[in-house]
Amino acid sequence: MLFIEKIKRSLFPFYRSHKTKKIFRILNAENKKQAMFVGGCVRKFILNERIDDIDIATSLTPDEIIKRFENSNVKVKKTGVEHGTLTLVFQDQKFEITTLRHDVSTDGRHANVEFIENWREDSKRRDFTINAIYLDENGKVFDPQFGINDLKNNNIKFIGEPDKRIKEDYLRILRFLRFSIHYRSFEINSNIQKIIKLNLNGIKQLSKERIYSELEKIIKLKNFYELFQNDFLVDIFNLIFPEFIHLDRIKSLEKLSKNSNIHMDKDLIFAAMLLDFSENYKYFFHKYNVSNETKDNLNLYSKILKNIKSNKFFFTNDLKMNIFFYGKEKIKKIFIINNIINKKSFSSKSKEILSKIEQTFIPKFPVTGNDLLKQGVKSGKEVGTILKKIEKKWIENNFQISSEDIKILLKKNI
Repeated sequence: MLFIEKIKRSLFPFYRSHKTKKIFRILNAENKKQAMFVGGCVRKFILNERIDDIDIATSLTPDEIIKRFENSNVKVKKTGVEHGTLTLVFQDQKFEITTLRHDVSTDGRHANVEFIENWREDSKRRDFTINAIYLDENGKVFDPQFGINDLKNNNIKFIGEPDKRIKEDYLRILRFLRFSIHYRSFEINSNIQKIIKLNLNGIKQLSKERIYSELEKIIKLKNFYELFQNDFLVDIFNLIFPEFIHLDRIKSLEKLSKNSNIHMDKDLIFAAMLLDFSENYKYFFHKYNVSNETKDNLNLYSKILKNIKSNKFFFTNDLKMNIFFYGKEKIKKIFIINNIINKKSFSSKSKEILSKIEQTFIPKFPVTGNDLLKQGVKSGKEVGTILKKIEKKWIENNFQISSEDIKILLKKNI
């Protein structure tokens, strides 16, 4: 499947789609090269990777962009207009477009910018050489910082002076960490290491939203576990995120995930790095604006882990009931986390339990509210109350209940 997708991307590059062509027809209406792709979409195009987000650089000012699209069916959103950034929306696809600029002043978080028309000057204010590669609407590359060579050699290189680039925006330390893992750039010279360490305190100036957003991108990397290929990267990660006291479990999680064919999603990784049998993981919720879904998942995993500790039948006699309450995917992930916490290897017994989880069938609850109404139960809260009692009996009886049992329960409760 992945091979077929790569072939498709080669034969039908993203810049030839009717949506991108429409955007560029409007941007380059005067037959001038006033817009080019830049950043992640160009990186991924060169490496034939899947492209999710499309970034465009342009010599047009925000006001000029808005004017060009005012009579089109493309929506323009002023997402960061003070920095020259707008979002174009066409047929549910988003294009982030930013005017060429250079930074007049920066404070490590924000920048005051001046719009320019010089592409080479625009490239100099970007973070890494691999992010300063431009691609025009016909697929022609403009590479003023020689980023293609660095990309092909897995070299994450700051543009210009690394110390200056980092001080412009301290989030670049986390971006360096992410790109180093993603592109397996593990040979980091001592000078870069020293500069990053000297600037670590600057991370405190950043909003927790920006830090957490970058953290999510890091742990969603398919090869996040390769962080351990470089001790410096591990040290930096630990210094920025000291709450992940069980970071080393990621090595075990990766192995167990492969052996069990269970996807290492974001919350499973958070659980592995945070959970033990204490409530310490909740500090993570307060430190960052964690989504309710992540909070719910971690709270649930913590609760179930404590249950397992006191219930040796969780994955045996009580398995069917637990699958009913939590679902197969959650139970499989809990099994993996429990194994990691208790430092258990993936044995034939583990395979047997996971297979049993997968094969366990939970029948549909056979009674509905309409069934009770037909039996003379009055509509309203009483229906829900009696349904819960019948369901409880059904669960206790290994997900079976006879019509006689239902009649007895109805007599007791009507």
